[in-house]
Amino acid sequence: MTGSTGSTWRYRWAYRQNERRQRVFREADGAWRRRDEELRRLRTLAEEFGGSAEAGAGLPIELDPGETVCWVLPAAQLVEVRRAAVLPAPELTVALRPRPLRRRRPDGIRITDTGIAVITNRRLVLLGGRGRRDWAYGKMIGLAHDLRAPVTLIQVLDRRRASGLLLPAEAVADFRFKLSVAFADAIEQREAVLAQLDEALAEHARRKPLRPAVRTPAQARLTGFVRGGARAVAVAAGITLLVPAALILAAPSAPPDSIRTEVAAATAATSAASAAATRAAAAMAGSPAPTPIAAPSLCGAPTNPLGYGFCAGDPVRQPAAEVCDWFDCVPGFWAGRGYLVQCGNSSVSLAGGSPRACGQHGGVQRAFRAPGPQPG
Repeated sequence: MTGSTGSTWRYRWAYRQNERRQRVFREADGAWRRRDEELRRLRTLAEEFGGSAEAGAGLPIELDPGETVCWVLPAAQLVEVRRAAVLPAPELTVALRPRPLRRRRPDGIRITDTGIAVITNRRLVLLGGRGRRDWAYGKMIGLAHDLRAPVTLIQVLDRRRASGLLLPAEAVADFRFKLSVAFADAIEQREAVLAQLDEALAEHARRKPLRPAVRTPAQARLTGFVRGGARAVAVAAGITLLVPAALILAAPSAPPDSIRTEVAAATAATSAASAAATRAAAAMAGSPAPTPIAAPSLCGAPTNPLGYGFCAGDPVRQPAAEVCDWFDCVPGFWAGRGYLVQCGNSSVSLAGGSPRACGQHGGVQRAFRAPGPQPG
């Protein structure tokens, strides 16, 4: 199908673009909705968090007047710190994005009992096999949730060393959130926790993914043909510009013999093609074709367009500026004060006539000459 654009690839481009954009949107929208449901669940839990005396039925615990049981975990371990430590003061901040936890206890603590953890509206209790351990909210002066292990440590006024609970990793997030709400409610600061949750919900609402606009065939560009789009085209263009520059910078002062041979062959082929074209044009015009001029012999010298060879002629005392593009010049070539010579290792030197010419390159082998008079 073609439309006003006159092509079908534009429609295929628009279809692929819309499919991809909708897929990305659905994934982002699904993640946003799951997070929104979790935040709203926490907001409702914090607002309605409470308990009842009946929830403690069957537990070996005596509740004080007005005390209610809010949460029970049947598998918890009592841990104690081996050395005296000062924990940070309890905060009302709730962790809305808990991190993954390791399933081992950190160094410096030991397990002393196992039992049932109970959160009431006035205290945290461990009903262990060796007895009961209480942490009253009114006496709590330190609280630390380990960010890498399922351990919560608490300091209270009537005990010198900190102690706490080691919980199953899957129950840690729920336990810590409910303990924070129960502590905030005990000190009449539940509204501070609700305000945090309201702020988190408002921030989350501002991050709701927007449904993408529909792409039309008229918006297609030629870069749609290239895998990767405009970015791939830009990268390819950059490489196209950088590679020749890198090759020029990395090229040696004199091209190898294979390159010289290819250049000479290309030059000869071009000359032959030009001569053939000239003869053909002359034949069509009815005039005799001119006789081609043979390339001068260099008498065994490396192929070069400068005409430098080993035949008769004058020594080359002032070589062309591009001489090192065609010959392997010795280091410090332009410091020479003589004429152009070939050394024993095939490199060239401008110190011809000096007894030290080619001293480190196998000695002087032959002198280069050029047809016609040379300056100097």
